[in-house]
Amino acid sequence: MPRATGEQASKTPAKSKATSAKPRKPRAKKASTNGQGPLRLTGDRLVVRTPGSGERKSAGGLLIPATAMPAPKRLAWGDVTLVGPEVRVAKTGDRVLFLPSAGLEVELEGEDLVLLRERDVQAVSEAAAPSAKDRVPGQYL
Repeated sequence: MPRATGEQASKTPAKSKATSAKPRKPRAKKASTNGQGPLRLTGDRLVVRTPGSGERKSAGGLLIPATAMPAPKRLAWGDVTLVGPEVRVAKTGDRVLFLPSAGLEVELEGEDLVLLRERDVQAVSEAAAPSAKDRVPGQYL
């Protein structure tokens, strides 16, 4: 094979990794779960809003803080806000009875909520449709 002279070698373009590689575009940031996009739960998970701060009052009217109580053995009611695809017993808007220590606390959109599994739900109370006597009467012409 004939060798290229210095003049011919300078005419042939040299391929280098720096010149042949195309500049990469920066990756798009994934949407976070802080309200910037829809949140989908996996499996049999429920997100529940619990009313109150966990504090109770005694029969005499004394306030018992949640931190002063031993491990809770008292069930609590909460409103279902999000439902996973495999949940069979509850839907959004239902009230569920659950053991608060069975769930995990999560903050979504600045609100503290509880993440539960379906098996941790003890009872479900469906949101009742307003009955005829609960409705506000309209104007009759």
